[in-house]
Amino acid sequence: MTNVSKDALFVLVKSLSKSEKRQFKLYVGRLGVNTDAKFLALFNLMDKMKAYDEKIILASGIVKKAQLSNLKAHLYKQILVSLRLNPVNQNIRVQLREQLDFATILYQKGLYKQSLKILDKVKSTAIENEEKNIAYEIVELEKIIETQYITRSIPDRADELAVQAKTLSEQNVMTSKLSNLSLQLYSMMLKVGYVRNEEDLARVKSYFDSHLPVYDLNTLGFREKLWLYKAYLWYSFLTQDFLSCYKYASKWVDLFYEYEEMINLNPVFFLKGNHYLLESLFFVKYASQFETVLENLEKTVARDNFPSNDNIASLSFLYINANKLNLHFLKGTFDKGLYLVRIIEYGINKHRDRIDEHHIMVFYYKIACLYFGVGDNKNCIIYLKKIINNRNLKMREDLMCFARVLSLVAHYEAGMDYHLEVQLKSTYKFLLKMNDLHEVQKEMIKFLRNLGNIYPGDLRAEFQKLYDRLKPLEDHPYEKRAFLYLDILSWLESHLENKPVAQVIREKAQSVLR
Repeated sequence: MTNVSKDALFVLVKSLSKSEKRQFKLYVGRLGVNTDAKFLALFNLMDKMKAYDEKIILASGIVKKAQLSNLKAHLYKQILVSLRLNPVNQNIRVQLREQLDFATILYQKGLYKQSLKILDKVKSTAIENEEKNIAYEIVELEKIIETQYITRSIPDRADELAVQAKTLSEQNVMTSKLSNLSLQLYSMMLKVGYVRNEEDLARVKSYFDSHLPVYDLNTLGFREKLWLYKAYLWYSFLTQDFLSCYKYASKWVDLFYEYEEMINLNPVFFLKGNHYLLESLFFVKYASQFETVLENLEKTVARDNFPSNDNIASLSFLYINANKLNLHFLKGTFDKGLYLVRIIEYGINKHRDRIDEHHIMVFYYKIACLYFGVGDNKNCIIYLKKIINNRNLKMREDLMCFARVLSLVAHYEAGMDYHLEVQLKSTYKFLLKMNDLHEVQKEMIKFLRNLGNIYPGDLRAEFQKLYDRLKPLEDHPYEKRAFLYLDILSWLESHLENKPVAQVIREKAQSVLR
């Protein structure tokens, strides 16, 4: 039996809204002969199924086993055709492709003049909307047609098309180089996280410098600038230059407000830009600006004219709620953020097919930190176990490492230290395997390992010693990332000052605002 997560057709059917299902049935029924079509019967059956089960399909008598694969492929194609016709999905890119298809059909019928008329109009629209790949395809088709449709203007026309093709080609090459660089840097970030030492820094810097193309900012269009800012942003994240992250994330978002029509044309990039701007503000602890950007993002997404589809709904849920949690971390208002746990759990289940595993694990880590902040260490441990026990997580090794360190601290705080020695060995072994054992982690493990030998009366002095060893590392270029995942210093201060950790963080936030 095919697994539900692996059966693409079943996932597609279940992703359809009521209106999309209704439109599909109208689309299929446009000709009376289709009303009893086998693929429609298969669609209705799969729509009623709660989980994909091939045995149920075969038992229904709709199709024989040998024909099932072909029927599923046909149904999949028909659903996509129906979705393509849905006005909701008629964005500028789909419309341009449609017009290019029409022009190609007219050309193949020998109606050159009509084809060129459509191409000239759609080419202007493509260039205006920064769809330069499609614009280049249009120019190439125009060149082919012009070689067969002879007019007196052909010499000038040839020069004009040659210049357009060259310009668009150069712009597309620049976009391709910048997007490749951005993608590779993003991949490094997901795989290993921030640079950990001088060797890592040299490797990332060398890669960035050697792959960054020579450019003149004044000649770049919207799309080229967007990929340029993305590349610089990921380079800044990797090297832990968070002020630079803020700079380029701001440029990214400001670019959309400079070309406001691009917000509706590229809503995904708009959402991502705002998310990285918020993440940068979180890292530099700029709470007031963080709150302003988050409010503006929520207002923009809530606008009637903001694009609406499943992907945008999933990304909006992901970015808005992750940053709502971060806002409570910045302010130390952990108790006020607990209401988000139920919203996030519901959203994860609703959007699971469109949210990748590593983002779900980030949510779990943030929820664990939320519970740790209110002193609910048992719930903190429950969410950390979801990360630690995840055998499918191939990315964000740094997240796995700090989940284990926080788990040790939470077990200690909860008084569940009877298996602490076993966990210490397991965590130490894991960190060595990941090649991710830093001074902060070494000091934490050393402290926790010696807890059993410390008299209660000496505990405060030991907390002070650990604090004094960790405090200088807060601004260390390669050690400071530990404090981004777990505010260890505030935890230590809470013990030294006999205050809840949330109160310590809240007082720090208020002192910054003052």
